[in-house]
Amino acid sequence: MFSFPAKFEQDGGGYVVTFRDIPEAITQGDDLQDARAMALDALITSMDFYIEDERAVPTPSACEDGEELVTLPLSVQAKVLLLNALVEKRMRPSDLASGMGISRQEVHRILNLHHTTKIDTLAKAFKATGHELQLQLAG
Repeated sequence: MFSFPAKFEQDGGGYVVTFRDIPEAITQGDDLQDARAMALDALITSMDFYIEDERAVPTPSACEDGEELVTLPLSVQAKVLLLNALVEKRMRPSDLASGMGISRQEVHRILNLHHTTKIDTLAKAFKATGHELQLQLAG
């Protein structure tokens, strides 16, 4: 699961939020509730940078004292895992397109965090990278 430790530090009347593992994600909020919402938004926005640069997203570190975890939505986690699989296999979006039998435009939509992608399409993309997408119910 992609839950990244974030540090919420008071700064004047608000909070500044930073992530050890994702230095690109820096934000602030007027109060703690606002800072938490902004933290998730900053984290998702940072994932866009990784996708654009075709860089693997680091595995989150363990939470330390004074930090709290910010968890990416499952739809974003799936696309981050796909990005990491592409980087691991040294595949470019055009390679994925060929492996899936689709256009590069379709691959860019699959990797777009703001575009809804069917889970079966993601499974097909993972298969093209040599991986298998599996679901598990934890209880």
